[in-house]
Amino acid sequence: MKAARIVEHRQPLQIEEVPDPTPGPHDAVVRVQASGICRSDWHAWMGDWSWIGLTPELPIIPGHEFGGEVVEVGHEVRSFRLGDRVTVPFHYACGHCEYCHSGVPNLCLDTRVYGISWDGGYAEYVLVRNADFNLIRLPESVDALTAAAIGCRYMTGYHGVMRGNVKPGQWVAVQGAGGVGLSAIQVATAVGAQVIAVDIDDEKLEKARQEGAVAVVNARRDNVPEAIREITQGGAHVGIDALGVRETVLNSVLSLRKGGRHVQIGLTTAEEGGIVGLPIDAITAMELEIVGSLGNPHPKYTGLLQLVASGRLRPTTLVERQVSLDDVNEVFQNMTEFRTRGFNIITRF
Repeated sequence: MKAARIVEHRQPLQIEEVPDPTPGPHDAVVRVQASGICRSDWHAWMGDWSWIGLTPELPIIPGHEFGGEVVEVGHEVRSFRLGDRVTVPFHYACGHCEYCHSGVPNLCLDTRVYGISWDGGYAEYVLVRNADFNLIRLPESVDALTAAAIGCRYMTGYHGVMRGNVKPGQWVAVQGAGGVGLSAIQVATAVGAQVIAVDIDDEKLEKARQEGAVAVVNARRDNVPEAIREITQGGAHVGIDALGVRETVLNSVLSLRKGGRHVQIGLTTAEEGGIVGLPIDAITAMELEIVGSLGNPHPKYTGLLQLVASGRLRPTTLVERQVSLDDVNEVFQNMTEFRTRGFNIITRF
């Protein structure tokens, strides 16, 4: 099969022929019809996140946002058959540990990530281990392109809004209007929140308005906490950081009203190395909550996909362009220069 592989960090991916995957007894092979190019893939290519054990062993095929069709199953697979249209959460889960059994397999004790722990979706075919647990069946009205758009950034934004316990009418301030941020903006708007988008790029802020933001703040020009407190007359009920940069984390926390909740979605950069200092006295005195949010648990896909199928959520409006496998290096370069404005999805292999 044809695939794009990271052979050396920060060097162009190699587009080459590699062996097709072979399923074990409990596995399935999916023909990839659409595969998102996520900034997390870019981070893996850069060699980031070693401090949390997410640096891949090279060479590897990246890609953890994909939709496609089952073309082969192991003899122990019971719930899926050839021709089924499927996707996966980006976080593999074992299906047996205490977290998997309690409905939060995104916290699995043996969690792995496609394209970082093992080969992912920048290829014609991808292996899905423990298929009965990890495959997600797609509704008839949800195509592979939509599945890839949901694959990481959108489902992460969706779960982040749920973790924020967002209520209709509440103010939600989203730091970062990239893929995850725009996803969170769209979802929070759909549940009736008043959303403020924060970014340093006016084009991204305009896109945020198109996706439902009622106000925007340019962090290059404005003092973010002051601007949000003025817009909301007291501060946001929920702050969501979609970037993981020290400045955006602090801006989110400092923009909250008393009793507010900060949801951390973005992982940090090499500069922070996973550590960001917080205003602990303000957190104590204002009874603020700090909540982490990772991916989207497998059982929560039912609700997400129903909202997409009904048209209440529209992840494909965030698709900037469809590309070929040969375009991956160009997209990575655009990411390096922060020139992407939405989801770039491989649909031609």
